[in-house]
Amino acid sequence: MNRPLQIGLLLFPDVTQLDLTGPWEVFARTPGVECHLIWKDLQPVRSDRGLSILPTTTFADCPPLDVICVPGGPGQIALMSDDITLNFLRQQADQAKWVTSVCTGSLVLGAAGLLKGYRATSHWSSIDQLALLGAEPVSQRVVRDRNRISGAGVTSGIDFALDAGGRNCG
Repeated sequence: MNRPLQIGLLLFPDVTQLDLTGPWEVFARTPGVECHLIWKDLQPVRSDRGLSILPTTTFADCPPLDVICVPGGPGQIALMSDDITLNFLRQQADQAKWVTSVCTGSLVLGAAGLLKGYRATSHWSSIDQLALLGAEPVSQRVVRDRNRISGAGVTSGIDFALDAGGRNCG
């Protein structure tokens, strides 16, 4: 019997809820998938608009992921210099089949060094920052480059999840 596809979405303080829950909804409804909301601990995490969301696993307990997704939101700024989070993303990306982001989550991937030499997108107001992190900025709704997929923002996260799910992420 095959194991379920392991998909992890990074949950962090001041995440934009729809950047997280849009892809979550698509992935969680896909047969043969196990989804994880990942953070440093299991305490409720407040989104940028005050919605509290519960992580399902911690960095320490997270299984090896087939797909890692980093959503965006104002909290992304703090993550870009958070060595614990950046090291977790690097470790997971080493064996993941897909490394993905929504909105300014691509800047976090860039800060972790995971977009060097890749085409990627981000929120229109932040897209130029990708070049500073070694990525090639592309002004498109969804950008797929090898095993990296980035969505420009909010509902594009649903689009990329549908695209990735249609390719079975594996």
